[in-house]
Amino acid sequence: MPTPLGQLNRPSHVRLLSHVRLPSQRLLMIPRFGRIEVERSLSRCVPRIACILNPNARDGLSVSQWDKFEPALKEAGFDIDLRHTEGPGHAMDIAQSLVDEDHELVVAIGGDGTVHEVASGLRGSQKVLGILPIGSGNDYARAHGIPTPKGNKFKDMQGAIDILSKGKDRRVGSVRVEGLPAPEHPTKAAPSHFPCNDEPEGAGNLVRWSFLECDAGVTSVVNRLKDEGQFKWIRGQAKYTALAIKAVLFWKKQRGKYSIDGGEQIDVDLSGLFCFSQCQTFGGGYRVAPGAKPTQGHGSLVMAWGLSKIRMLMLMGPLEKGKHLGKWGVTMESAKRYELDVSEGEPLFVNVDGEAVITTPVSMQYYDDQLTVRGANSIPNE
Repeated sequence: MPTPLGQLNRPSHVRLLSHVRLPSQRLLMIPRFGRIEVERSLSRCVPRIACILNPNARDGLSVSQWDKFEPALKEAGFDIDLRHTEGPGHAMDIAQSLVDEDHELVVAIGGDGTVHEVASGLRGSQKVLGILPIGSGNDYARAHGIPTPKGNKFKDMQGAIDILSKGKDRRVGSVRVEGLPAPEHPTKAAPSHFPCNDEPEGAGNLVRWSFLECDAGVTSVVNRLKDEGQFKWIRGQAKYTALAIKAVLFWKKQRGKYSIDGGEQIDVDLSGLFCFSQCQTFGGGYRVAPGAKPTQGHGSLVMAWGLSKIRMLMLMGPLEKGKHLGKWGVTMESAKRYELDVSEGEPLFVNVDGEAVITTPVSMQYYDDQLTVRGANSIPNE
Protein backbone atom coordinates (compact mmCIF):
# COMPACT_ATOMS: atom_id res chain seq x y z
CA MET A 1 0.00 0.00 0.00
CA PRO A 2 1.43 3.43 -0.91
CA THR A 3 2.67 5.62 1.95
CA PRO A 4 0.11 8.34 2.81
CA LEU A 5 1.38 11.73 1.73
CA GLY A 6 1.08 13.17 5.24
CA GLN A 7 3.51 10.51 6.48
CA LEU A 8 6.01 10.98 3.67
CA ASN A 9 9.54 11.23 5.03
CA ARG A 10 10.71 14.16 2.96
CA PRO A 11 13.85 16.35 3.19
CA SER A 12 13.65 19.64 5.05
CA HIS A 13 13.83 21.61 1.79
CA VAL A 14 10.67 19.91 0.38
CA ARG A 15 7.22 20.50 1.85
CA LEU A 16 3.53 20.44 0.94
CA LEU A 17 2.19 23.54 -0.74
CA SER A 18 0.26 25.36 1.96
CA HIS A 19 0.86 29.03 1.30
CA VAL A 20 1.44 31.56 -1.45
CA ARG A 21 4.33 30.64 -3.76
CA LEU A 22 7.26 33.13 -3.72
CA PRO A 23 9.31 34.00 -6.82
CA SER A 24 12.22 32.03 -5.35
CA GLN A 25 10.13 28.84 -5.14
CA ARG A 26 9.23 26.23 -7.74
CA LEU A 27 6.22 23.87 -8.01
CA LEU A 28 6.76 20.28 -9.15
CA MET A 29 4.09 17.85 -10.30
CA ILE A 30 4.80 14.33 -9.01
CA PRO A 31 2.50 11.48 -10.05
CA ARG A 32 0.18 10.21 -7.29
CA PHE A 33 1.36 12.93 -4.89
CA GLY A 34 0.13 16.03 -6.67
CA ARG A 35 1.87 19.35 -6.23
CA ILE A 36 4.96 19.66 -4.01
CA GLU A 37 6.78 22.91 -3.32
CA VAL A 38 10.58 23.01 -3.52
CA GLU A 39 12.24 25.97 -1.84
CA ARG A 40 15.39 27.57 -3.10
CA SER A 41 17.33 29.64 -0.61
CA LEU A 42 16.58 33.33 -1.03
CA SER A 43 20.19 34.03 -0.04
CA ARG A 44 21.34 32.61 -3.35
CA CYS A 45 19.41 35.34 -5.15
CA VAL A 46 19.89 38.11 -2.58
CA PRO A 47 23.18 37.80 -0.66
CA ARG A 48 22.70 38.69 2.99
CA ILE A 49 25.46 40.75 4.58
CA ALA A 50 25.99 42.09 8.10
CA CYS A 51 27.35 45.64 8.18
CA ILE A 52 29.04 46.79 11.39
CA LEU A 53 29.12 50.58 11.43
CA ASN A 54 31.28 52.64 13.78
CA PRO A 55 29.32 55.92 14.11
CA ASN A 56 32.42 57.66 15.49
CA ALA A 57 34.77 56.75 12.64
CA ARG A 58 36.36 59.77 10.96
CA ASP A 59 34.91 61.99 13.68
CA GLY A 60 31.37 60.93 12.75
CA LEU A 61 31.74 61.14 8.97
CA SER A 62 30.87 57.43 8.66
CA VAL A 63 27.23 58.13 9.57
CA SER A 64 26.71 60.59 6.72
CA GLN A 65 28.59 58.29 4.35
CA TRP A 66 26.29 55.39 5.26
CA ASP A 67 23.42 57.29 3.61
CA LYS A 68 25.37 56.85 0.36
CA PHE A 69 26.60 53.32 1.05
CA GLU A 70 23.17 51.88 1.83
CA PRO A 71 21.38 52.58 -1.47
CA ALA A 72 24.49 51.54 -3.43
CA LEU A 73 24.63 48.24 -1.52
CA LYS A 74 20.94 47.61 -2.16
CA GLU A 75 21.42 48.43 -5.84
CA ALA A 76 24.22 45.83 -5.89
CA GLY A 77 21.68 43.26 -4.70
CA PHE A 78 22.58 42.93 -1.02
CA ASP A 79 20.15 42.28 1.83
CA ILE A 80 21.59 44.42 4.65
CA ASP A 81 21.65 43.63 8.36
CA LEU A 82 23.02 46.82 9.95
CA ARG A 83 24.62 46.84 13.42
CA HIS A 84 25.96 49.97 15.18
CA THR A 85 28.86 49.87 17.61
CA GLU A 86 28.36 51.54 20.97
CA GLY A 87 31.92 51.85 22.25
CA PRO A 88 35.49 50.53 22.08
CA GLY A 89 35.61 46.76 21.55
CA HIS A 90 31.89 46.41 20.83
CA ALA A 91 32.54 45.44 17.19
CA MET A 92 34.53 42.43 18.45
CA ASP A 93 31.51 41.11 20.33
CA ILE A 94 29.13 41.83 17.44
CA ALA A 95 31.39 40.10 14.90
CA GLN A 96 31.94 37.07 17.12
CA SER A 97 28.17 36.71 17.57
CA LEU A 98 27.75 36.59 13.77
CA VAL A 99 30.21 33.74 13.13
CA ASP A 100 27.48 31.09 13.03
CA GLU A 101 24.85 33.25 11.30
CA ASP A 102 23.92 32.96 7.62
CA HIS A 103 25.51 36.18 6.32
CA GLU A 104 27.72 35.80 3.25
CA LEU A 105 29.92 38.66 4.47
CA VAL A 106 30.50 40.62 7.64
CA VAL A 107 31.42 44.13 6.50
CA ALA A 108 33.42 46.56 8.66
CA ILE A 109 32.40 50.17 7.97
CA GLY A 110 34.95 52.52 9.47
CA GLY A 111 38.73 52.86 9.68
CA ASP A 112 41.55 50.52 10.68
CA GLY A 113 40.30 50.42 14.27
CA THR A 114 36.87 49.16 13.23
CA VAL A 115 38.42 46.66 10.80
CA HIS A 116 40.70 45.42 13.60
CA GLU A 117 37.77 44.79 15.93
CA VAL A 118 35.60 43.05 13.34
CA ALA A 119 38.56 40.93 12.17
CA SER A 120 39.30 39.98 15.78
CA GLY A 121 35.74 38.76 16.28
CA LEU A 122 35.87 36.68 13.07
CA ARG A 123 39.41 35.36 13.57
CA GLY A 124 39.66 31.58 13.48
CA SER A 125 36.36 31.15 11.62
CA GLN A 126 35.56 30.73 7.94
CA LYS A 127 33.35 33.83 7.87
CA VAL A 128 34.47 36.36 5.24
CA LEU A 129 35.42 39.92 6.21
CA GLY A 130 34.42 42.72 3.84
CA ILE A 131 35.55 46.33 4.19
CA LEU A 132 33.95 49.68 3.32
CA PRO A 133 36.67 52.14 4.42
CA ILE A 134 35.72 55.49 5.90
CA GLY A 135 38.35 56.11 8.61
CA SER A 136 41.43 58.26 8.99
CA GLY A 137 44.00 55.67 7.90
CA ASN A 138 42.25 52.91 5.92
CA ASP A 139 45.57 51.11 5.46
CA TYR A 140 44.20 47.58 5.80
CA ALA A 141 41.68 48.26 3.05
CA ARG A 142 44.48 49.72 0.93
CA ALA A 143 46.55 46.54 1.43
CA HIS A 144 43.67 44.51 -0.03
CA GLY A 145 43.32 46.74 -3.08
CA ILE A 146 40.09 48.36 -1.87
CA PRO A 147 39.54 51.99 -2.95
CA THR A 148 39.71 54.50 -0.10
CA PRO A 149 38.30 58.02 0.35
CA LYS A 150 40.40 61.16 -0.03
CA GLY A 151 39.44 63.87 2.40
CA ASN A 152 35.65 64.00 2.66
CA LYS A 153 35.13 62.57 -0.83
CA PHE A 154 34.90 58.93 -1.82
CA LYS A 155 35.05 59.09 -5.61
CA ASP A 156 35.35 55.34 -6.11
CA MET A 157 32.84 54.20 -3.52
CA GLN A 158 31.25 52.03 -6.20
CA GLY A 159 34.59 50.31 -6.71
CA ALA A 160 34.67 49.31 -3.04
CA ILE A 161 31.11 47.97 -3.27
CA ASP A 162 31.92 46.05 -6.46
CA ILE A 163 34.69 44.27 -4.56
CA LEU A 164 32.12 43.09 -2.00
CA SER A 165 30.15 41.59 -4.90
CA LYS A 166 32.91 40.28 -7.15
CA GLY A 167 36.15 40.43 -5.21
CA LYS A 168 38.60 37.67 -4.33
CA ASP A 169 38.71 35.94 -0.94
CA ARG A 170 42.16 35.48 0.61
CA ARG A 171 43.19 33.63 3.75
CA VAL A 172 45.65 35.70 5.81
CA GLY A 173 47.60 35.49 9.04
CA SER A 174 47.64 37.54 12.22
CA VAL A 175 50.06 38.51 15.00
CA ARG A 176 49.22 37.69 18.61
CA VAL A 177 50.33 40.60 20.80
CA GLU A 178 50.60 40.23 24.58
CA GLY A 179 51.71 42.76 27.14
CA LEU A 180 50.51 44.99 29.97
CA PRO A 181 47.36 47.01 29.23
CA ALA A 182 47.77 50.72 28.54
CA PRO A 183 46.83 52.88 31.54
CA GLU A 184 43.59 54.81 31.70
CA HIS A 185 43.52 58.43 30.52
CA PRO A 186 40.81 61.06 31.22
CA THR A 187 39.83 60.93 27.54
CA LYS A 188 40.28 57.18 27.04
CA ALA A 189 39.44 54.21 29.24
CA ALA A 190 41.92 51.41 29.85
CA PRO A 191 41.51 48.60 27.29
CA SER A 192 39.44 45.58 28.30
CA HIS A 193 39.78 41.85 27.74
CA PHE A 194 37.51 40.34 25.06
CA PRO A 195 36.89 36.58 24.80
CA CYS A 196 37.65 36.46 21.06
CA ASN A 197 41.29 37.36 21.80
CA ASP A 198 41.97 34.32 24.04
CA GLU A 199 43.49 34.36 27.51
CA PRO A 200 46.91 35.91 28.23
CA GLU A 201 49.83 33.76 29.31
CA GLY A 202 51.10 36.29 31.87
CA ALA A 203 49.18 37.51 34.91
CA GLY A 204 47.74 40.98 34.41
CA ASN A 205 48.48 40.98 30.68
CA LEU A 206 46.24 41.84 27.76
CA VAL A 207 46.04 40.08 24.38
CA ARG A 208 45.22 41.66 21.05
CA TRP A 209 45.56 40.29 17.49
CA SER A 210 47.14 42.47 14.81
CA PHE A 211 46.09 42.22 11.17
CA LEU A 212 47.71 45.41 9.89
CA GLU A 213 50.78 46.16 12.02
CA CYS A 214 52.05 46.72 15.54
CA ASP A 215 54.66 49.35 16.40
CA ALA A 216 56.26 51.27 19.24
CA GLY A 217 58.52 54.26 19.79
CA VAL A 218 57.73 57.69 18.46
CA THR A 219 54.87 56.19 16.40
CA SER A 220 53.06 54.85 19.47
CA VAL A 221 53.42 58.23 21.17
CA VAL A 222 51.72 59.68 18.09
CA ASN A 223 48.71 57.41 18.60
CA ARG A 224 48.54 58.11 22.30
CA LEU A 225 48.41 61.83 21.49
CA LYS A 226 45.64 61.11 18.99
CA ASP A 227 43.70 59.16 21.65
CA GLU A 228 44.02 62.15 23.94
CA GLY A 229 42.25 64.25 21.31
CA GLN A 230 45.16 66.40 20.20
CA PHE A 231 44.89 67.96 16.71
CA LYS A 232 41.34 66.62 16.50
CA TRP A 233 40.39 69.30 13.96
CA ILE A 234 42.90 67.89 11.42
CA ARG A 235 41.94 64.87 9.32
CA GLY A 236 43.72 62.19 7.33
CA GLN A 237 47.47 61.98 6.88
CA ALA A 238 48.00 65.64 7.86
CA LYS A 239 46.84 64.78 11.39
CA TYR A 240 49.49 62.03 11.73
CA THR A 241 52.19 64.39 10.45
CA ALA A 242 51.32 67.08 13.00
CA LEU A 243 51.19 64.52 15.81
CA ALA A 244 54.53 63.03 14.76
CA ILE A 245 56.27 66.41 14.89
CA LYS A 246 54.99 66.99 18.42
CA ALA A 247 55.95 63.46 19.53
CA VAL A 248 59.53 63.91 18.29
CA LEU A 249 59.98 67.33 19.84
CA PHE A 250 58.98 66.04 23.30
CA TRP A 251 60.75 62.65 23.05
CA LYS A 252 62.79 61.47 26.07
CA LYS A 253 65.63 58.96 25.63
CA GLN A 254 65.15 55.39 26.84
CA ARG A 255 67.04 52.14 26.58
CA GLY A 256 65.67 48.65 26.06
CA LYS A 257 66.22 45.14 24.74
CA TYR A 258 64.71 43.21 21.87
CA SER A 259 64.94 39.73 20.40
CA ILE A 260 63.94 38.31 17.01
CA ASP A 261 62.55 34.79 16.49
CA GLY A 262 63.74 33.67 19.92
CA GLY A 263 67.33 34.82 19.39
CA GLU A 264 69.62 36.66 21.78
CA GLN A 265 68.53 39.87 23.47
CA ILE A 266 70.08 43.00 21.99
CA ASP A 267 70.52 46.23 23.96
CA VAL A 268 69.36 49.34 22.08
CA ASP A 269 68.65 53.06 22.38
CA LEU A 270 64.87 53.20 21.87
CA SER A 271 64.92 56.62 20.20
CA GLY A 272 63.07 55.92 16.97
CA LEU A 273 60.61 53.14 16.21
CA PHE A 274 59.92 49.57 15.21
CA CYS A 275 57.09 48.23 13.07
CA PHE A 276 56.08 44.56 12.82
CA SER A 277 53.79 44.61 9.81
CA GLN A 278 51.83 42.43 7.41
CA CYS A 279 50.97 45.35 5.15
CA GLN A 280 52.97 47.96 3.28
CA THR A 281 51.49 51.13 4.77
CA PHE A 282 50.13 52.50 8.00
CA GLY A 283 49.39 55.94 9.44
CA GLY A 284 47.28 56.89 6.44
CA GLY A 285 49.58 55.78 3.62
CA TYR A 286 53.12 55.90 5.04
CA ARG A 287 55.05 53.14 3.22
CA VAL A 288 56.79 51.87 6.34
CA ALA A 289 57.22 48.25 5.17
CA PRO A 290 57.80 48.47 1.40
CA GLY A 291 56.74 45.33 -0.43
CA ALA A 292 54.81 43.77 2.46
CA LYS A 293 51.46 42.10 1.75
CA PRO A 294 48.82 40.36 3.90
CA THR A 295 49.36 36.98 2.22
CA GLN A 296 53.13 36.78 2.73
CA GLY A 297 53.04 34.28 5.61
CA HIS A 298 55.27 36.22 8.05
CA GLY A 299 55.78 39.65 9.54
CA SER A 300 57.96 42.37 8.03
CA LEU A 301 60.06 43.82 10.85
CA VAL A 302 61.29 47.38 10.39
CA MET A 303 63.66 48.82 13.03
CA ALA A 304 64.90 52.39 13.24
CA TRP A 305 66.52 52.68 16.68
CA GLY A 306 69.17 55.05 18.04
CA LEU A 307 68.06 58.14 16.12
CA SER A 308 68.53 61.75 17.17
CA LYS A 309 65.49 64.06 17.20
CA ILE A 310 66.71 65.69 14.00
CA ARG A 311 66.96 62.31 12.26
CA MET A 312 63.55 61.24 13.55
CA LEU A 313 62.07 64.35 11.97
CA MET A 314 64.11 63.89 8.78
CA LEU A 315 62.92 60.28 8.53
CA MET A 316 59.27 61.28 8.13
CA GLY A 317 59.58 62.22 4.45
CA PRO A 318 61.39 59.01 3.41
CA LEU A 319 58.94 56.95 5.54
CA GLU A 320 56.01 58.38 3.66
CA LYS A 321 57.54 57.42 0.31
CA GLY A 322 59.11 54.11 1.38
CA LYS A 323 62.66 55.44 0.87
CA HIS A 324 63.88 55.07 4.47
CA LEU A 325 65.51 51.62 4.41
CA GLY A 326 69.30 51.88 4.72
CA LYS A 327 69.22 55.44 6.10
CA TRP A 328 70.86 55.84 9.52
CA GLY A 329 70.80 52.12 10.16
CA VAL A 330 67.10 51.55 9.35
CA THR A 331 66.53 47.85 8.52
CA MET A 332 63.72 45.53 7.40
CA GLU A 333 63.68 41.74 7.67
CA SER A 334 61.23 38.83 7.73
CA ALA A 335 60.32 37.56 11.20
CA LYS A 336 57.64 35.59 13.02
CA ARG A 337 58.38 36.67 16.60
CA TYR A 338 59.53 39.92 18.17
CA GLU A 339 59.95 40.74 21.86
CA LEU A 340 60.68 44.15 23.35
CA ASP A 341 61.20 45.54 26.84
CA VAL A 342 62.41 48.80 28.39
CA SER A 343 65.42 48.63 30.70
CA GLU A 344 65.72 52.37 31.46
CA GLY A 345 62.81 54.81 31.51
CA GLU A 346 59.05 54.58 31.31
CA PRO A 347 57.31 51.67 29.51
CA LEU A 348 56.63 52.23 25.84
CA PHE A 349 53.11 52.26 24.45
CA VAL A 350 52.61 49.64 21.73
CA ASN A 351 50.16 50.24 18.90
CA VAL A 352 48.07 47.33 17.67
CA ASP A 353 46.44 48.20 14.34
CA GLY A 354 46.57 51.87 15.18
CA GLU A 355 45.44 51.72 18.81
CA ALA A 356 47.84 52.29 21.72
CA VAL A 357 46.39 49.53 23.92
CA ILE A 358 49.46 47.69 25.27
CA THR A 359 52.70 48.68 27.00
CA THR A 360 56.06 46.95 27.33
CA PRO A 361 57.21 44.29 28.05
CA VAL A 362 55.53 42.90 24.93
CA SER A 363 55.71 39.78 22.77
CA MET A 364 54.47 39.46 19.19
CA GLN A 365 54.01 36.08 17.47
CA TYR A 366 52.83 35.57 13.88
CA TYR A 367 50.28 32.81 13.13
CA ASP A 368 49.16 31.86 9.63
CA ASP A 369 45.63 30.99 8.41
CA GLN A 370 43.61 33.18 10.78
CA LEU A 371 41.12 35.16 8.68
CA THR A 372 39.40 35.31 5.28
CA VAL A 373 39.26 38.76 3.68
CA ARG A 374 37.48 39.79 0.49
CA GLY A 375 39.65 42.16 -1.51
CA ALA A 376 40.37 43.18 -5.08
CA ASN A 377 41.29 40.56 -7.66
CA SER A 378 44.79 42.05 -7.62
CA ILE A 379 46.37 43.55 -4.47
CA PRO A 380 49.59 45.57 -3.99
CA ASN A 381 52.82 43.53 -4.13
CA GLU A 382 51.02 40.25 -4.93
